[in-house]
Amino acid sequence: MNALLDATLKHLAALVSHDTRNPPREIGTGGIFDYLRAHLPGFDVTVTDFGAGAVNLYAVRGNPKYLFNVHLDTVPDSPHWTQNPHELKVTTDRAIGLGACDIKGAAAALVAVANATQGDMALLLSTDEEANDARCIDGFLKTKPKYDAVIVSEPTKGEAVLAHRGIHSVQMRFKGRAGHASGEQKASDSALHQVIRWGAAALDFVAAQSHERFGGLTGLRFNIGKVEGGIKANVIAPTGDVRFGFRPLPSMDADRMLERFRTLVEPHPVEYGETFRGDSLPAGDTATAEARRLAARDLADELGIPVGNAVDFWTEAALFSAAGYTSFVYGPGDIAQAHAADEWVALDQLQHYAETIYRIIDRGQS
Repeated sequence: MNALLDATLKHLAALVSHDTRNPPREIGTGGIFDYLRAHLPGFDVTVTDFGAGAVNLYAVRGNPKYLFNVHLDTVPDSPHWTQNPHELKVTTDRAIGLGACDIKGAAAALVAVANATQGDMALLLSTDEEANDARCIDGFLKTKPKYDAVIVSEPTKGEAVLAHRGIHSVQMRFKGRAGHASGEQKASDSALHQVIRWGAAALDFVAAQSHERFGGLTGLRFNIGKVEGGIKANVIAPTGDVRFGFRPLPSMDADRMLERFRTLVEPHPVEYGETFRGDSLPAGDTATAEARRLAARDLADELGIPVGNAVDFWTEAALFSAAGYTSFVYGPGDIAQAHAADEWVALDQLQHYAETIYRIIDRGQS
């Protein structure tokens, strides 16, 4: 077996053995971080606990140009696993374990490269990505570290992803007036009728965006995830609560879209607010986003990383882009395997990723 792959799998087995499920977010500064401290030779290592299972490990050796970011938290394991999710199983073509694909495989490869080279290198390993909680990256960015670019690891099948959608989660409430359902109703009487009219208007609005395009992505992604309210069939509903999400293109004005959703029907919701916001990649208005995309493309070309298509899923690369860094997403594995029972990453992709990072770090020494 290739020596670099062998080392990657050794580290991956150790990383998978540590429980970093999120939730329940029971992640402290020991455990997996003790292992990483012991296996990052010559690095200046800082571990920061932001609370609620959000922990950063920032490791720097020398004076590197690029920062590699990987999240170490995983989703919970489903009951459909056929093996212990915290014991890595290696077959002839894949490594199976919770987080192996998303995205401890990349973290293991980075540790393997750190031990196989003496080159300048910087790592930011964080633990709150699966909770849609940006406190790790936000906390790190407050220190204003200087890097030419940030490369964020997510499963991209070994290609550089330069663009992806944003993600916005919204909770809102409509208010009606409880009463007997036998009488004639005004439009504002039933909160659930307001919800239904809003939902129909929202679906029409989303359909009207189907022609919008950016970097290979088309249209607006939208989902009504939860509706609650009402009392029973013969009582006019006094309240109606809705949770919905949308994923805009980088070229779409998210704030304008938020306001559009709020005012689709009258009466407007009495409560309305975001529960999570993640910018698109690249961040910025259309011109700024395109300039940042081209800068990321040029860097990927310079590093010899093939450029892939834009993707629909969100990553923390958008947070670095919004902070002004050239940033793209690059890692081993297929997003189709992420969050699945018996999650796995292909060995050839792990090896190729490790060899690419090795080449980047080793080249910096010459």
